[in-house]
Amino acid sequence: MKKFKITFNSPVVLGFMFISFIVLVVGFITGGFTNKLLFMTYHSALTDPLTYVRFLTHVLGHNGWAHYIGNAAYILLLGPMLEEKYGSKRIVEVILITAVVTGLVNYLLFRNVALCGASGVVFAFILLTSFTSFKNGEIPLTFILVAIIFIGQQVYDGLFVQDDISNLSHILGGIVGSVVGYRLNKK
Repeated sequence: MKKFKITFNSPVVLGFMFISFIVLVVGFITGGFTNKLLFMTYHSALTDPLTYVRFLTHVLGHNGWAHYIGNAAYILLLGPMLEEKYGSKRIVEVILITAVVTGLVNYLLFRNVALCGASGVVFAFILLTSFTSFKNGEIPLTFILVAIIFIGQQVYDGLFVQDDISNLSHILGGIVGSVVGYRLNKK
């Protein structure tokens, strides 16, 4: 009988989720202090060097177990397939681009809103996944349906639902995933 072994099949995705988990635990231990200091972007002074750090690191912070688990489920489901198809370097790029875009837009447009979590990355992965069977000169129907369903829901929720969810971050993440997916598969 063949023995089974556990493999570290997706280093970027697994690393991202492990780091996010550690950030979550440390956030609980510090009563949220570390999240506010390093893992949440908000309108702070441009003279503060941590403002720029938070543009990248806010995707690692989560405001509770449910928030973390919701994002982790999608990232662990979609991320390994994307990392296998596009490579670890490209997935790091998608995560970083999504972090910077969502962080900057939140900073510029929402002066009184703090942002944390990997939801933008989730939406980037969702839309990027719909490009996995993309061929030059064709737009996959799955991409159109995913865009309508996921982005449409975010637009609706953003207009009509009052909650603490950053729908614009989801939309921006979806745009990043779409643009990256199109550019990577255009060839």
